Amino acid sequence: MAASTFFGRTVRSLMTLRVSSQVAVKLDTGRSYRRSRLPCISPAASVHTWVFQNAATPNITVTDEPDTLYQAVGVQVKGHDRAVLDSYEFFAKMAAQELGIHVGKVGEPTKTIERMTLLKSVHIFKKARVQYEMRTHYRCIELAHVTGSTAMVYLEYIQRNLPEGVAMEVTKTELVKIPEHIQQPMWDSTPQVEQPS
Repeated sequence: MAASTFFGRTVRSLMTLRVSSQVAVKLDTGRSYRRSRLPCISPAASVHTWVFQNAATPNITVTDEPDTLYQAVGVQVKGHDRAVLDSYEFFAKMAAQELGIHVGKVGEPTKTIERMTLLKSVHIFKKARVQYEMRTHYRCIELAHVTGSTAMVYLEYIQRNLPEGVAMEVTKTELVKIPEHIQQPMWDSTPQVEQPS
């Protein structure tokens, strides 16, 4: 019974989307013209609100080893278009807020300008030259106190949505437990030399 209900609702919603996409076409003048002679559908009929719930449990693996902790994760993004970097910075901050990651400083280092001077003509007119320049803009986003799994998910997500012409560099500062041989002070383990009086 549940499978047939699911199938029926899915088919109806697909037909509703197809019919509603062919009903009206809006032109630049603001008037709407009917393209086909399909029956008009109310807005309530085109909204599909049923949610499919999977009965199977998700595959979660539990390990005994603790997750790595990062004190800071620095993401440096560089590109040639400033507007693209502004948009990507907004996207990266929103993704961090959705995952509950604390965003530290967001900086904009100084841009680098690389200039090249070339001859306009190859063989003659040595004084006639053309100058080209390539500007590289930077953005630095620092994330504070991130676990290893959260950092991996976040970095993979923002890397998959990296726009064209933008490069990303990631720097991680990991928190590590102090080794056993360093925990005791050195002056406790060195032998004391007695001074003659």
